Amino acid sequence: MCSYIIRIKQIKEYKKIKIKEASQTNAQLNICHEEIMKEVFAAALEEYIRTAGAPPCEFVWFVTGSAGRGEQGVLSDQDHGLIFKETNSGHQQYFLAFGKKLSDALNEVGYPYCEGNVMSSNPIWCKSLEDWRKQLLKWMETESWESIRFLQIFYDARKLVGEAAFVEELRAFIHEYRFLKPSLLKRFSNNVMRIKRGVGIFGQFFVERTGPYKGSIHLKNTMYLPYVNSIRLLAIKEGIQETSTLERIHALKAIDHYQTFLIPYERYFAKILAYRIGLFKNAKAYSDVHFLNIGQLSKEERQEIKQLLRSGIKLYQKVQRIIEKGC
Repeated sequence: MCSYIIRIKQIKEYKKIKIKEASQTNAQLNICHEEIMKEVFAAALEEYIRTAGAPPCEFVWFVTGSAGRGEQGVLSDQDHGLIFKETNSGHQQYFLAFGKKLSDALNEVGYPYCEGNVMSSNPIWCKSLEDWRKQLLKWMETESWESIRFLQIFYDARKLVGEAAFVEELRAFIHEYRFLKPSLLKRFSNNVMRIKRGVGIFGQFFVERTGPYKGSIHLKNTMYLPYVNSIRLLAIKEGIQETSTLERIHALKAIDHYQTFLIPYERYFAKILAYRIGLFKNAKAYSDVHFLNIGQLSKEERQEIKQLLRSGIKLYQKVQRIIEKGC
């Protein structure tokens, strides 16, 4: 068995032990995920260099999604991309092939392939700095649901290995365009400001009626995403570079007209992150961490979950009004 395969297997075993040990706080867990993903990257690149040679130019490997926001749960899939400095067909081929090797290695270690194909092996997410600018401009000027979804995904990008300035430059490019064309913010709002309610006006939970998660609420869609999407939208509005939801809230609170109203939401979102870890420590499959079985909760837990769900709806409504008023 070659040394590369042995190394990947060792990282996989290390992950099984360390993720469980780190599942005490969101910060500890995400530091652990980052360490493991960097190890996978280093192993894959070292093996790739043996046959393809050293990288032909400067680059950055970024993560996005929950990894970009520093909000990964115990189980997490892949969301990542590559930006390389120089536009060259040979460079594109080099980094795409490496992206495939990297995606395969992450899957082997225990980070499933992204269902939406947001991976460095996809040409959409592996481009030169110049081509990335062209792609972002196209997304910003194309009035489609998919183009705005891609912009949202990129906006959460965070450097893991390489030149952080490449990611920051491209996010600044989005900010520049948004200030020149305020209508972009409204398009973001129309795309993300749809909420799936988890609780009704009479306190009833809206649970899955059939299937393997019958009796469960979709925790990601009903409780987690309303906060993430709302705060991201305010971050885009104010040109904030931070990627984590809590860091964005902290940056927004430095702006007078956000300070008071965001104070409780900072506390609520920290609770949500703690819940996601505590309730799913023993999850077996990635899909399991998105569903919460209400029947397994205590009376006190049910009441707190309802409060967090309702607060997410209120935040969503407040941000919607802010965007509509343009203030």
